[in-house]
Amino acid sequence: MKKLILASSSPRRRELLGQIGLEFEIRTADVDEHVAASSPEELVRKLSHLKASAIRPEAGEAPVTVLGADTIVAVDGTVLGKPADPEDAKRMLRLLQGRSHEVYTGVTLLSYLTDGSCTCNTFAEETKVFFAPMTEAEIETYVATGDPLDKAGAYGIQGFCARYITHIEGDYNNVVGLPVGRVYRELKKERAWDAEF
Repeated sequence: MKKLILASSSPRRRELLGQIGLEFEIRTADVDEHVAASSPEELVRKLSHLKASAIRPEAGEAPVTVLGADTIVAVDGTVLGKPADPEDAKRMLRLLQGRSHEVYTGVTLLSYLTDGSCTCNTFAEETKVFFAPMTEAEIETYVATGDPLDKAGAYGIQGFCARYITHIEGDYNNVVGLPVGRVYRELKKERAWDAEF
């Protein structure tokens, strides 16, 4: 059976992969996320590749696939990362409320084969998220929960903030942090992947 390594410390990605029945181990490495890109989609593709490339399988581990991922929120083409502090989180939520925005997740699958070769598959998924209008008091209340502080765009769709989401267009899991349906399909396409996982 081919081994899978998740190059992320995100508890949400860990839960999503586990939810679809994949066995994997977690390894993470620090990467410089200050990357030039012409679009949000290009940015997440580059960052996912950087994260996957930072994990080097040990000798004898092949066949093994390293999965790197990165998720960002974009509004009017401007990328919103994780907020620096509560005030920054409030600023982001003011930008998002009462309108739509895009969530992009880039995924890279680096597959190391027993013959010493490596294949690379990088892709990005986009989901459009629609926020209801929020009052200043609602923004203050949500930020006070602490939930927005470790999330791109200062919100998590799967928690307290779900009360402000009117609808989405695209993959819900992509907004949580990993388009696991697409990941599974891409893994199945890999020649060296054992389909019996």
